[in-house]
Amino acid sequence: MALSRGLRCCQRVFSWIPVLIITCVVLWSYYAYVFELCLFTLTNTLEKVAYLLIFHVCFVMFSWTYWKSIFTPPASPCKKFQLSYSDKQRYEMEERPDAQKQILVEIAKKLPIFSRAQSGAIRFCDRCQVLKPDRCHHCSVCETCVLKMDHHCPWVNNCVGFSNYKFFLLFLSYSMLYCVFIAATVFQYFLKFWVVNLPNGPAKFHVLFLMFVALMFFVSLMFLFGYHCWLVAKNRSTLEAFSAPVFVNGPDRSGFNVGTRRNLQQVFGEDRRLWFVIRTWGLWRGRDNVHGSLTSFGFLLYTGHVSQGNGHYFPLKNRTSESHNPLLANEDMWEESDDGSEEGSLGESPFRFDDSYLYITTFFVVH
Repeated sequence: MALSRGLRCCQRVFSWIPVLIITCVVLWSYYAYVFELCLFTLTNTLEKVAYLLIFHVCFVMFSWTYWKSIFTPPASPCKKFQLSYSDKQRYEMEERPDAQKQILVEIAKKLPIFSRAQSGAIRFCDRCQVLKPDRCHHCSVCETCVLKMDHHCPWVNNCVGFSNYKFFLLFLSYSMLYCVFIAATVFQYFLKFWVVNLPNGPAKFHVLFLMFVALMFFVSLMFLFGYHCWLVAKNRSTLEAFSAPVFVNGPDRSGFNVGTRRNLQQVFGEDRRLWFVIRTWGLWRGRDNVHGSLTSFGFLLYTGHVSQGNGHYFPLKNRTSESHNPLLANEDMWEESDDGSEEGSLGESPFRFDDSYLYITTFFVVH
């Protein structure tokens, strides 16, 4: 036990190395551009101010989206997808695989689950003890099931999924913008240093490396960003692109494709003007969802339309399967708790997603 804990601890430490590398490169690029190029090399004041202003806008947007991609926790299935105590007892006591599958089928009838395992059975995670919602997969690195999991990215040391896919795409886009701006503004001084029109010094080597590093990262990011744009347009995750999701009628790689416009809205929100907006801060007072009374204070984070829905249910291209599920005739039926308690709606967590706001309850309860 002690050995396995030590290995896991070492794994967690080493998993931050790629993030540390990116952070060091970005900090060096900031020093090289701001100090060595703008402050020590440029002589035109207007050009210097313009470069610094635009650079800092790109730098802030890049840094903020990178931070969000790293530190936004992966969304996991809510309690509705966990086995109840009695169901868990039945499932564990049953030794016949066919009978276990039948138990899972009976439980899944109460939930909006349409995808299946390759064998045709209900997808069930033995480690997390949950029925997997559509597009949910278990991450062996994060050791949890992740809603709409795309992949585990070592460069952000986090799972890219429902809760942070928009931030990841914005990170890629602002990274490209950051590299393009650096390469475009450094290019003329790169040529001047190369033909010895400017004196030799530390700035020369910083500018030369800035040019090469910016172009190198831009090319790699361009292919990655283009691939993810194609995935978004087709409404596929990276996992689904390699292994088609299986439904009752068989595998269908385009099973969740509901049209390019709706596919984009699922990730970025309905208002196109807010697709590239990150967030602002504000104070809010929340109300109890059950009683309608004032219950808590917290922060209101305006995110500019985060991903639609709660990550547990996604519209299908072929709606025939949905029409056979009476739960989807009234979506609130499977969002309410069975016993009418204050357990809350499906997907309840400290993070509640809707079209334009992300609420985080952080302070105290007032009754």
